[in-house]
Amino acid sequence: MNRWLRILKHRWHDEGDARRALSGGALERLQQRIAASERGHSGEIRVCVEAGLPLSYLWRGATARERALAMFGKLGVWDTEGNNGVLIYLLLADHSIEIVADRGLSQRVGAEHWQAITAGMSEAFRAARFEDGLNAAVDAVTQALREHFPLAAGASNPNELPDAPLLR
Repeated sequence: MNRWLRILKHRWHDEGDARRALSGGALERLQQRIAASERGHSGEIRVCVEAGLPLSYLWRGATARERALAMFGKLGVWDTEGNNGVLIYLLLADHSIEIVADRGLSQRVGAEHWQAITAGMSEAFRAARFEDGLNAAVDAVTQALREHFPLAAGASNPNELPDAPLLR
């Protein structure tokens, strides 16, 4: 796509687009789902929905993956005690979905698992079922974290990162 067209497309989208995709009730339910998930394993899950990329990313032709990796660091998902944080990243302007798992989990879960999750999310999003797609993704990430990082009997998971989805 022409650089100028992409810039216009991304500048056209704003946080209001992200809020329309996920209403206040959906955000609250997603936050509760993440909090419930984290009570069953030692990992951390963050969801970030961006309407469009910052101009500096657009100007240099950055991809959604590059931005997801930057947000993974910026949001501190990489800095969890067990190196088992996961970022679910949506870039609305490009219709892109990225999942970034920290090294503790990515060493145990292959790329095909993350690709299957993003494929399911894409299908739900095409039908404008954003909450359903994100719920399914959180559930699939939860399953992987419970399998590879279960909590010991009587242990609790200190909440290292906010559970609320970030809309930008």
